Amino acid sequence: MEFSPALAAHLRAIETRDLDGFLATVHPDATVILPNGKLLTGIDAIGEFHTAWFGDPDWSLKTEVIRTETFGESAFVVLSVAYADLDPEGRPYEKSYYLTLYFARIDGRWLLVHDQNTFS
Repeated sequence: MEFSPALAAHLRAIETRDLDGFLATVHPDATVILPNGKLLTGIDAIGEFHTAWFGDPDWSLKTEVIRTETFGESAFVVLSVAYADLDPEGRPYEKSYYLTLYFARIDGRWLLVHDQNTFS
């Protein structure tokens, strides 16, 4: 399987808030570093975070690929993200940030092993 369809499936699952589809693209021992510096380790912690986030109807995001590289059984992508949401008082806000995703091909499937968010 080529990397680009796997990446598209991962991003589509995020944009459509498809938790099962998203988790199907995540390695059981994956890590995520959130923009606030919090580290999530393992699919259970990542799933718990995304359950809450996907349950929030107020946010939207758009991604643009900045760079994609594949090296044998691994690949990474750097994305520019435009994120829109409501703050706790219901006021809209927007953030722009970079997102780096690192995948490994395991048993023919590309799975996310690390996700790094960095606000710009």
